[in-house]
Amino acid sequence: MKILVATPLTQGTRDNDYNYCVPGELLWVQEPCDRDLRDPDGGCGCGRGFAGAASHRATTTAQVVEVDFSYDELVLAIQTSLADSGWPQNWAAEVVHDNLMIASMFPAGTVIERRLDGFSARAA
Repeated sequence: MKILVATPLTQGTRDNDYNYCVPGELLWVQEPCDRDLRDPDGGCGCGRGFAGAASHRATTTAQVVEVDFSYDELVLAIQTSLADSGWPQNWAAEVVHDNLMIASMFPAGTVIERRLDGFSARAA
């Protein structure tokens, strides 16, 4: 199955790129704050970022990769991450579903970026 992981590839393509994640860590998409809903290129950056499941940091670049994980393993990983960072654990299945849906739109190896609910390829 294809998932989203953190990558430093293509960082710096945009002036407001950032990458505080561990390369290769599982990512998920958080809802943006009110400020970024008005302007995803604004000061916060959450409207253009992906959240790291392990580091609890964020990045503006994700890579689609093929992994040999089961659905249940992904749910457990996200459930653990949510618990560690104070989010409701019952979000895990929805977060995994969203991750899989986004990843399914691109070939493995593609680096993607985000603008609110829109995702586009930067490089393959």
